Amino acid sequence: MANKFHGELNNEDLKIAIIISRFNEPITGNLLEGALTALKNNNVEEEDIDIFYVPGAFEIPAVFKKICRINSGKKKYDGVITIGCVIKGETAHFEYICESVSINLNTISFEYEMPHGFCVLTCYTPQQAYERSLMPPDEDNNKGYEAALTVLEMVSLMKKL
Repeated sequence: MANKFHGELNNEDLKIAIIISRFNEPITGNLLEGALTALKNNNVEEEDIDIFYVPGAFEIPAVFKKICRINSGKKKYDGVITIGCVIKGETAHFEYICESVSINLNTISFEYEMPHGFCVLTCYTPQQAYERSLMPPDEDNNKGYEAALTVLEMVSLMKKL
């Protein structure tokens, strides 16, 4: 089913958090637009989406954990989408950042059982990043759009369990 998530859920009642890195903003901005478009296309209201900006991908896990910790006391968010873009340079920095961010986000999602749409691009070239953040967004050309569909499907599944 094109442009729709594969699940059953009344998306009008969902509250979604998006954590987005400002680093590589042309890319992350397109990914955010993709995520927002997918959520809108699936009946999530704009006022039910909170966006949290962080300096870079490395800072995303700290905010994700804070959201999950707050959420465990009083359910505020049904799911979280994380958006960032790391492009390989000439040093090992790329490997350290990508591994740390990926492992920490997975660990936090698992620990708090939080539905998570992972959209932190880890690309070798700027061209690869642009190709994954095309506009207008859809599930075939924009990883932000795809991450939003993932979080909707995971929210649906987790509510069934």
